[in-house]
Amino acid sequence: MKLKILCLTVFALAVNLVQAQQIKNSLRAPAYPLVTIDPNVSAWSYSNNLYDSGIVHWSDKPLPFLGVLKVGNEFYRFMGVEELDLSSVVPNGEDQSWDGKYSTKDPGKNWFTTKFDDSQWMAGKGAFGTTENENLAKTNWTTDKIWVRREVTLTEDLSKKTIYLEYSHDDDTEIYINGHRVIATGGTGKNKRVKLTGEALKSLKKGKNIIAAYCFNGGANGFLDFGLFREHAEKAFFAKTAKQISADVQPMQTHYVFECGEVQLKITFTAPVFLDNLDLIGRPVNYLSYEITSNNVQDVQIYLEASPNWALHLPTQLYKTYASNLNGISLVNVGAQNQNFLERKGDHVRNDWGYFYLASLDENAKVASGTVSELRNGFIKGKKVTDQGMHKIALSNTVSVNGTAKGKIAIGYDDVYAIKYFDNDLRPYWNRNGNSNMESLLKTALKEYDVLKLKADQFDDQFMQEYQKFGKEYAELCALAYRQSIAAHKLVVAPNGDLVLLSKENDSNGSIGTVDITYPTAPLFLVYNPALAKATMNFIFYYSESGKWTKPFAAHDIGTYPVANGQTYGGDMPLEESGNMLILSYAIARVEKNAEYAKQHWNVLSTWADYLVENGQDPENQLCTDDFAGHFAHNANLSAKAIMGVASYGYLANMLGREEVGKRYIAKAREMAKKWKEMAKDGDHYKLTFDKSGTWSQKYNLVWDKILDMNIFDEDIIDTEINYYLTKQNKYGLPLDSREAYTKTDWIIWTATMAKTQEEFEKFIKPVHLFMNESTTRVPMSDWTWTDRPERRGFKARAVVGGYFIKMLEDKLKK
Repeated sequence: MKLKILCLTVFALAVNLVQAQQIKNSLRAPAYPLVTIDPNVSAWSYSNNLYDSGIVHWSDKPLPFLGVLKVGNEFYRFMGVEELDLSSVVPNGEDQSWDGKYSTKDPGKNWFTTKFDDSQWMAGKGAFGTTENENLAKTNWTTDKIWVRREVTLTEDLSKKTIYLEYSHDDDTEIYINGHRVIATGGTGKNKRVKLTGEALKSLKKGKNIIAAYCFNGGANGFLDFGLFREHAEKAFFAKTAKQISADVQPMQTHYVFECGEVQLKITFTAPVFLDNLDLIGRPVNYLSYEITSNNVQDVQIYLEASPNWALHLPTQLYKTYASNLNGISLVNVGAQNQNFLERKGDHVRNDWGYFYLASLDENAKVASGTVSELRNGFIKGKKVTDQGMHKIALSNTVSVNGTAKGKIAIGYDDVYAIKYFDNDLRPYWNRNGNSNMESLLKTALKEYDVLKLKADQFDDQFMQEYQKFGKEYAELCALAYRQSIAAHKLVVAPNGDLVLLSKENDSNGSIGTVDITYPTAPLFLVYNPALAKATMNFIFYYSESGKWTKPFAAHDIGTYPVANGQTYGGDMPLEESGNMLILSYAIARVEKNAEYAKQHWNVLSTWADYLVENGQDPENQLCTDDFAGHFAHNANLSAKAIMGVASYGYLANMLGREEVGKRYIAKAREMAKKWKEMAKDGDHYKLTFDKSGTWSQKYNLVWDKILDMNIFDEDIIDTEINYYLTKQNKYGLPLDSREAYTKTDWIIWTATMAKTQEEFEKFIKPVHLFMNESTTRVPMSDWTWTDRPERRGFKARAVVGGYFIKMLEDKLKK
């Protein structure tokens, strides 16, 4: 396809420009987005105050980032914490494999004690996991439950040391040390840490010790790993914190305001991801800007320090740093010594290739790399640090304040190679031709900052005003969803010229280009740029049309991020993915007011439509997008999707002038919908599965019948369901179905969009907003949450929150 690059229009800033007051987001975010470039470079604050916790990747891996402002002789830490210096005592499986005993049959009582006889258990190497975790799992675990015992020999008594258990689990786990339970938790987690206390800590003596763990895998991926780390005391250089006044998440920016003694400090993280500008979407640069206000004329100094973790998967990997004040730009970077491009893949993994950058054009900026003591003492005492090599990196600046002073730095990442695409190593979009360099890109980004910042302010303000017509809570949820969804993707150009926007299935299995991630995410791109919606589908069409995928239905994915060589997910979703592709093809046609995109792929769309006609009325036992609930047959909502897919094909045929084909498939869809109604009816609602009365589920797939004006299902079906759902809500939302109290927040908003009135719509939205505001699980927005308590069930940082924009898509389609 021909790529249309919409260039940034540089315009003059009027002297008398008066900006409208932005509408602040009152939502206490479960996590605050700071740096959101792609699935690899994604940094968040998990605390209300920016200085109360360390900065982390969405996988919970630490990305230490420290910010300090010096005012007079006082130092105010406004960002991050002075991270712990930890060393491995008992390595986990990411550092090196370990020996363990395991059983997949219930061992009965006391299996976790030191005296339990595990001689009949199997021997295996840790970590343990399913094949999807092939980079991490050393022993293939295929059952739903596993019990593991690991004997470790300590060379010293640790009972009076500061020790942390680090563990990874998918799904529920319990972990014991010498018979004392340390953790019992549900959901999933990667590289989590808990400080040992009480009897567990006291039991860690020199010699033989036992760490025992149980894990339950409810479906799809399974993983279990654990180890012990020791904390080494480090002097606190910046114990004094600023006083945070406010935090405000806008679509493109996160704003913080602090008091630092007599000085006010405003910190803003900006990601200028204008979806109509491919160059900006593909540019791996965000900004940290600062605005310092003082009633006194004075010089202040700002200090920013980052850990090598930003460019590594494991903090134990070797790395190198570089600092330079040449060519009109001050920059410092860090990268792994061994640049193993595109070799590491998986879910909770980060790139360990490429280079992380901090940069400034300010003439007073200083950059350096060094040890913690060297860098921090250098800032405190005003001494230059000249060390180069294997330490942290820092950027500092002296700012003269006479009223208000402003400055900014660029935060960037050059991954050199971004995606392996059917055995082709693709460069990132910004350097797709291999003739650009990061220094030039950073210079350009910094020079364009003022214009982009103004545009971002205007976008955020217009966004909040426009979205509030559907309720304050809806606007605030969408503001938090905007960057999260975009940053869960990577933009590249395929060898055939296709624009390709590949999602990573964050915190759910690490698949790349998953169709049932594309489907719920699509409303965001359909609202702002349908070319990007196509870019999330192009590779699935190519996969089938090239003959690489030969089945008569759409693939689930094309690999495990960042390697896109073909489907790696263990089970197909025939009706799910085929329906998704057909529905979205029609949605694109409606937004663009032509069906040319569908015309390009008509043969494969025809194959998928016929598969739905033949198999979609009463689904056989299979997975759907809600695969965490397991396989089940006769799924009424999945049948509704199949019917919507058949209807979409019919309407596309009409748009292409193939009226006879269109008439036939639309009639078939209506025939299937009539039978669906008879099969699903269960008094005052419709069933979860056709064969089980007394069940119910959200029929969120019917939303397309409403917003695309398809008129396939009787209108009273949606009305009946909405009325019934309102009787089933819990404090934190509408359950997904009658089986469990958990839900999917994206599907709630799709369900809410089916409501006829604004009042009904808000009745579904407000509990979701309340959950995010009160969630005790501080992670980037989860889409799989409990409705009876403010805890996530699983998932975080996923692209699917782009589905929140479906209400705005409906509004766009009406115009």
